[in-house]
Amino acid sequence: MANEMLQMIVDMMRTQRSILPPELDPVEMRAGMERMTELMALPPDVTAEPTTAGGVPAEWITTPDADAQRVVLYLHGGAYVIGSLNTHRDLAGRISRAAGARVLNVDYRLAPEHPHPAAVDDATAAYQWLLGTGQDPARLAIAGDSAGGGLTLATLVALRDQKLPLPAAGVCLSPWVDLEGIGESMKRCAHLDPMVQHEHLLRMARFYLGDLDPRTPLAAPLYADLSGLPPLYIQVGDNRVEQAQ
Repeated sequence: MANEMLQMIVDMMRTQRSILPPELDPVEMRAGMERMTELMALPPDVTAEPTTAGGVPAEWITTPDADAQRVVLYLHGGAYVIGSLNTHRDLAGRISRAAGARVLNVDYRLAPEHPHPAAVDDATAAYQWLLGTGQDPARLAIAGDSAGGGLTLATLVALRDQKLPLPAAGVCLSPWVDLEGIGESMKRCAHLDPMVQHEHLLRMARFYLGDLDPRTPLAAPLYADLSGLPPLYIQVGDNRVEQAQ
């Protein structure tokens, strides 16, 4: 059943090339992604509680066995342009169940209305809010997928540079760290990736960067100094084109 569900999701993502063609404007792309995730309802034992984390809209996602003292700050994917609490609520619930932790699902500001560094500012604000509530950083992780994975790295670097207590770990799922698309996998995996294509990524990068250099370290963590960060778990699928190599 799990394999069948995975294949259904992959097939759905493959159709995104027609549902979300790159010429759509951001508002249309966001609406399309919201429609794609409408079928992913939370199980009845998962709760979603709206909150505001340091001025940033967010929600607590919690499963019955979640330890209230263990927290994952989650940063959704979507190339910094699309994605929301809605699109990643189901994933946050799965993470809460697997990790035995509460998940703070963060609705950071999106480009092009809010280009870099708005997303980094919001993620660091949410983290500092958690510390302000008494959250022990040793029982806290930051995680994210795709752009959220790149944002996880950028947030950790920003927190380190601000000399704030760092979390226990960072988790990056297919992180987007190269905004120029120079990785060899861009060509090798182009026919395999069900969702991400080179031209589309570059367009989203322009939305996020504005007039900034695409090698700005906190926008493209491929060029950031990662020394002194907590342990990182980086997961990349064989069919993805986002990884730089």
